[in-house]
Amino acid sequence: MESDRLQYWVGFNLIPGVGPAKLRRLLDRFGDLEEAWFASGPALLEAGLDQRTVDMVLDARRRVRPVQELEKVLRLGVQVLTLGDESYPARLKEIYDAPPVLYVRGQLKAEDEWCVSIVGTRRATPYGREVAERLAADLARQKVTVVSGLARGIDSAAHRSAVQAGGRTIAVLGSGVDVIYPAENGKLAETLMRQGALVSEYPLGTKPDAGNFPPRNRIISGLSLGVVVVEAGEASGANWTVRFALEQNREVFAVPGSIFAPMSRGANKLIQEGAKLVTSYQDVLSELNLQMVGQQMEMKELLPADEVEAALLKHLSGEPTHIDEVRRATGLPIARVSATLTMMELKGMVRQVGGTSYVLAR
Repeated sequence: MESDRLQYWVGFNLIPGVGPAKLRRLLDRFGDLEEAWFASGPALLEAGLDQRTVDMVLDARRRVRPVQELEKVLRLGVQVLTLGDESYPARLKEIYDAPPVLYVRGQLKAEDEWCVSIVGTRRATPYGREVAERLAADLARQKVTVVSGLARGIDSAAHRSAVQAGGRTIAVLGSGVDVIYPAENGKLAETLMRQGALVSEYPLGTKPDAGNFPPRNRIISGLSLGVVVVEAGEASGANWTVRFALEQNREVFAVPGSIFAPMSRGANKLIQEGAKLVTSYQDVLSELNLQMVGQQMEMKELLPADEVEAALLKHLSGEPTHIDEVRRATGLPIARVSATLTMMELKGMVRQVGGTSYVLAR
């Protein structure tokens, strides 16, 4: 069962020091994490774990009940994705230290493959907030998902503006997905979950410790096609995101600011070092070849979702075809044909003409 498999991923994710590399060693040695969970100390050493990690695994086994931990997660409506899941973000899976487990509140969708992160200082100036809001809204209207870290300042401005523009946005947290930080963003997080997702590699209940945020930033860049730094000082945490983006072969963009403004020194320096200068969302779309995202998403919607839709499309054309003809040609029950055609009409794939006859919409 899926829950049988997941509980041991959740269990190992509670153990400090058991990251992607060590999990791979366990999987290579034992085949699955259930066997690894119950393995002896010597067997864990043979798998390549050091003695300190083995001691932590054995201690966790005495304290932790994986099935109870998973039940706690699922009760909160949190989805657990592992590296082996098809729904695990494909771009994130490519990075060398991809998180073995992702906790998701809300929903990740296929269209989130087109996403750009907007990051910057927590001490944003009015200029920085306005730029972040405008960029996020414009990208969201172009069907580009906006990724950021839910922090004060630039992050919050980007998330909020993407939501207000009716777009999708993903917040990557340096805490558990049940611990919203800063607390003042609680309402924003609730809204965000309806138009995107909260994502974290940290177990439920994890507090927002300072050491969690640099690793968190590799997920922000790992999810994204490119990283836009709106406003950042020379020592800004956004520099961590840029560092990871460069390691992950992601594009780096920066918005120029006044040479007299401390909060623009980091962004201006990035431009000096080769980051692509951004004055509008078109600069980002052009560099990432995202000008046609809306059209590409529209075309995806027109593809058949299952075998029934595919069968119906084969027997429709630009000439009106009666529903009874479609039923006879496909051999499907009339109720199934009727219901599917109705759904296809809502999706813009077909049009009803002349009573119960249908034509291809495009």
